[in-house]
Amino acid sequence: MKVLMISPGFPLEMPYFTRGLGAVGATVFGIGDQPTQALSKPVREVLAGYLQVRDLWDEQSVIDQVRRWLAGRSVDRVECLWEPGMVLAGRLRETLGVPGLNAEQSLCFRDKELMKQVLDRAGIRTPRHERAHSAAQVRQAAERIGLPLIIKPIAGAGSADTYEVRERAQLDSALQQLGHIQEVSVEEFIEGDEYTYDTVSHQGTPLFENIALYRPKPLIARQNEWISPQSVCLRDIDAPHLKGGREMGRKVLKALQFESGFSHMEWFLTPKGETVFGEIGGRPPGGRLVHAMNYSCDIDLFRGWAEAVCHGQLSQDTRKRFNSAVVFKRSQGGGRIITRIEGLQGLLARFGEHIPAFDLVRVGEERRDFRKVVSGDGWIVVRHPHLDTTLEIADRVGTDLRIWAD
Repeated sequence: MKVLMISPGFPLEMPYFTRGLGAVGATVFGIGDQPTQALSKPVREVLAGYLQVRDLWDEQSVIDQVRRWLAGRSVDRVECLWEPGMVLAGRLRETLGVPGLNAEQSLCFRDKELMKQVLDRAGIRTPRHERAHSAAQVRQAAERIGLPLIIKPIAGAGSADTYEVRERAQLDSALQQLGHIQEVSVEEFIEGDEYTYDTVSHQGTPLFENIALYRPKPLIARQNEWISPQSVCLRDIDAPHLKGGREMGRKVLKALQFESGFSHMEWFLTPKGETVFGEIGGRPPGGRLVHAMNYSCDIDLFRGWAEAVCHGQLSQDTRKRFNSAVVFKRSQGGGRIITRIEGLQGLLARFGEHIPAFDLVRVGEERRDFRKVVSGDGWIVVRHPHLDTTLEIADRVGTDLRIWAD
């Protein structure tokens, strides 16, 4: 199978997926705005060809360049696992006549208002929502929806530029902060726990399913630097309280006509037990959640995704063996440079068999802005068959491991 991969070397997890394509026997062609020498060696070794473009977001120019570059050669798939490139991938599929989401279908995964309109028509519970292009429209939507509410970019990813509004003063502040955003979604605020529903699918059928719990909600974690956020992949996805989210996830994929590959949905479980849709991306989750999924099953979903899109199967044993939590660390202190790391050796001595992976900044490196980098100054994966024990170890990582920049 011949696969055209958009941006094979960026963001950080894309090389793993590119390498996965090579591992299942695909012939991989890449397009991106990075120079060839900037691609990692494993990516360069996999690629049968690479086209560097000046502006990856000038869609028509990219399409014209790809057509000339292929020069009559055919490809079987066009793949993109990076949120901003989803619509470009759809347009390329239309141009090259290959299967997968087209541009219109891809836009429903990018535009949060279109997304929710489709799901409303399918009878799926979404937060009350409106599109707004100006401060006046935001205020009008807020009057109709009522407080509390959430304001977020129409085509954003994660919780960037997302604001919780519970009172008028917060609305004024949010509007000042959102001046650089051309259009936003104004939505009902949903009280409750926030979960994910993640899949690897082939022709609309999930071959792998994952449910993860955010501790705490991403918006709370983004607002409080002292928090060590956790994303917890749950071993028992058949638990009764998760049934509604899992069923809703399958209905969402069907309503949005998702075809093959990774998807990442977020949903809420309210204190009254109601299941409410959050949003979905036709791509894998970020924040090292794919790594956590791998460690929950002892599999390689980077390769598994490639096998699903190229060969229509996922041959690995995907049974959940562990609850798996990825814990993100943020440095303390007022400095710019990491000066010391405390508590790691003690955690490894006590819980080492339950800590399969970690990746922390090094002393002497510059601290990272937690508002821009989800992984902060490093991450640790912990896992255990029992959820209570997994959460206990994850909490100990949060309290006992300290990274200092002073």
